[in-house]
Amino acid sequence: MSVLPDLHLHYVQACQNLSQPENPFIARVLQEADKNDEISTKGITLKLAGNNHLVPVPRVTDDDLGVLVSVLGQATFVTGLDLAYNILTDAGAKTMATFLQENSALRYLNLMFNDIGTSGAELIAGALHGNESLVHLRMTGNKIGNQGGMFFASMLKINSTLEKLDLGDCDVGLKCLTAIAIALTQNKSLKAINLNRPLLSSQQEETTVHIARMLRSNSSLVELHLGKHEMKNFGVERLCEALRENSSLRYLDLSCNNITCDGAKILGELLKTNQTLEILDLNANRIEDVGAIYLSEALLTWNRSLQALSIVSNNITGKGLVALAHTMQFNMQLSHIYIWGNKFDGDTCVEFSDLIETGRLPLGCTDVAPYKVDGKVFLAELSHGLAKHRYWAPRSAAVAPGAANASLEIVSVSEY
Repeated sequence: MSVLPDLHLHYVQACQNLSQPENPFIARVLQEADKNDEISTKGITLKLAGNNHLVPVPRVTDDDLGVLVSVLGQATFVTGLDLAYNILTDAGAKTMATFLQENSALRYLNLMFNDIGTSGAELIAGALHGNESLVHLRMTGNKIGNQGGMFFASMLKINSTLEKLDLGDCDVGLKCLTAIAIALTQNKSLKAINLNRPLLSSQQEETTVHIARMLRSNSSLVELHLGKHEMKNFGVERLCEALRENSSLRYLDLSCNNITCDGAKILGELLKTNQTLEILDLNANRIEDVGAIYLSEALLTWNRSLQALSIVSNNITGKGLVALAHTMQFNMQLSHIYIWGNKFDGDTCVEFSDLIETGRLPLGCTDVAPYKVDGKVFLAELSHGLAKHRYWAPRSAAVAPGAANASLEIVSVSEY
């Protein structure tokens, strides 16, 4: 049975019992939670992220976490915990692991950018062997290393509840990525995984080959992030071969790789037959005009499933950008496009200005906005993009709680 919504009082008492000074940030968040009339019926996420620059806050420490979980032990109405950007270490990970083993209500846990290492990763991954409630875990930015990632790979062979796992910027390596790919050939519950920015010493793209092999047999994965993998056209070709047999993946992130126009041609051929992909992120590659034209041709005539395309910073000039603008006039399914960081000419500015002014391309669905100087049209940057809310979110209620991206929330896994 849940404790009545009196979290702040319980927190004050716990601090006194444990001789631990109160953290005013935690106290304030708990006071606000107590005022929520729907706390005991709908469940809430306690937002204790330490990067709120508008209101400087004392970051949550390992000792603070120990007191907090003692308060939340029976509070089953707390279904989410956002502890991002704090100073939790492996000691805090031990506390959290114990909490996950004993707590059956928590569905969302955000530990991104703390100081958790390999041993902390082992404890948290071990706790998830038996946990049947947690649906979404973010470990982003904790330097758990290759060995720490291996513990999560082992966990994926056992856990059948977790749907969303973020291991981006965690310094995982070749062995970890290979082990995760093998685990996902059997795991049927995971829907989204972020493997951005591993530390790879080899240029042979073995990890991409293993991931491609996994995609041939995996029918549950919907969202896959492979940014900063040093992927070349060879890796793209392996992925596309696998995706011809895959009918579940809807979001493919290949940002910040070494993909050229040849890779874009391979992707274009895939889009002619694949009617499953909805988001394709090619941000910070080098597909240039030739690659943009390959994509535009596939989207113009063949593909009617892709909804969002990011080609930011791909050395594309007016020729390729105008081709994509023309494609949007005929392909009504393509609703979001991000083009900033390329080489705009007058025709590009006019074409995208027309798309925006006619309502075909709303400002919320792109990263540029038109303006005029001396009768000429130019494009200014808007701070939109596919990864807009991956590392931060405004404190206002304007963004849906579960929104991971600026365009479409592909996986229906919320914080609650």
